[in-house]
Amino acid sequence: MTRIIADISVSLDGFVTGPDPGPDNGLGTGGEALHTWAFSDDPEDRRFLREGTARSGAVVLGRRLFEVVDGPHGWDDTVGYGAGEVGKPAFVVVTSAPPESVRLTDLDWTFVTTGLADAVAVARERAQAASTAGGQDLDVILMGGGATVGSALDAGLVDVLSLHLAPVLLGAGTPLFTGGAPRTLVQRSVTSTSTVTHLTYDVLR
Repeated sequence: MTRIIADISVSLDGFVTGPDPGPDNGLGTGGEALHTWAFSDDPEDRRFLREGTARSGAVVLGRRLFEVVDGPHGWDDTVGYGAGEVGKPAFVVVTSAPPESVRLTDLDWTFVTTGLADAVAVARERAQAASTAGGQDLDVILMGGGATVGSALDAGLVDVLSLHLAPVLLGAGTPLFTGGAPRTLVQRSVTSTSTVTHLTYDVLR
């Protein structure tokens, strides 16, 4: 069964970027510390990255994050989704209008202009098609940014919340949680490594 998994790194004080994020500084000041685990040699960090990307049938992201990853200082042959662990899933971008051009033309981009729920529905269809083609269950991964993940939680679109809690206090930046509807979570796993604490929750609807 295809699940909708919100997967994001967050600081101890609840930020998914540092202060002043932008196209040339996507993670904000100090925000690189949030993703140290993704480049770690710790076996458990490598396992989380490998398993997380292997289950990705489609990936949803917001327009602001797309501008960062597709920008001149964004993803390349060595830095990208899953840090080269697996193949390339379909990417679905929530946006008010498609971009005039795309730099990363080797990736499968779909731009949805009718809202987050429709983007998740499109991604689910792509993930289910990939599941059928590959003979295994694949999921939809909501990779962010923070507003996209928060909105999906508020809208009841998320089945699983996967947080990578980095041991850093950023003080400011983009918050993951800004209020919204209360949600009950069921803790499924906690794994501490040398760089981060991986937390997995089922989201009750």
